[in-house]
Amino acid sequence: MKAKNKPASFRSKLLQLVIIVLVAALLLYFLSGPIMIMVGEFLVQADEPARSDAVVVLSTGIEYYPRLMEAAMLFQDGFAERVAINGNRKSEALRELERRGFQSCCLWYEDALRVLELLGVQKERVIIINAESAYDTVSEAKLVGEVLSEAGITSIILTTSKYHTRRARYIWKKLFPDRFTIRAVAARNDPFSPEAWWKEGRQVRWVLAEYGAWIYYFWKTGWSKVR
Repeated sequence: MKAKNKPASFRSKLLQLVIIVLVAALLLYFLSGPIMIMVGEFLVQADEPARSDAVVVLSTGIEYYPRLMEAAMLFQDGFAERVAINGNRKSEALRELERRGFQSCCLWYEDALRVLELLGVQKERVIIINAESAYDTVSEAKLVGEVLSEAGITSIILTTSKYHTRRARYIWKKLFPDRFTIRAVAARNDPFSPEAWWKEGRQVRWVLAEYGAWIYYFWKTGWSKVR
């Protein structure tokens, strides 16, 4: 009798396993969308703009032109009296080429000035900050923030890519808790889509890089300081 019951018992367990796998697959299928949306939405923490001394265009990362466009719109809407741009990043390879006599064809900020002027921001309203040694959000914030503070600016709007708003806002507030009133506003023309980022290769790279940057930041600053 035991030998006859064994195949039936095996089939019963196999059927249970198949049902569990199917249920798990269905749950994963129906929940994957909402979970992926949550992953994308977490990165976005945009504030409502308010009148500030300057709108600061963050330049580390990608999709720089939507940030310039957003800064111009905020300026035109009366939310900022000035626009601050920074750049002129220099790698060791570029420095070596410069030592050998290489000269760029034009000033590093020329294109940004032309874009801003096209969009209604007068040149005299632009703060140009040379940030050769900035290589990430933290180093950019330290360098640019010090220059702005020395210029007497006390309230700023950070404009950056949508997926970069939460981290940029967090880092600036950590570095300058008392010197600036800080808001982060996402560039409206930025192509990042929290609702469908996993469907496009470049956006997948953005999300993976952004979460990696969070991990690196907390690893460097110490997990015990996270709050």
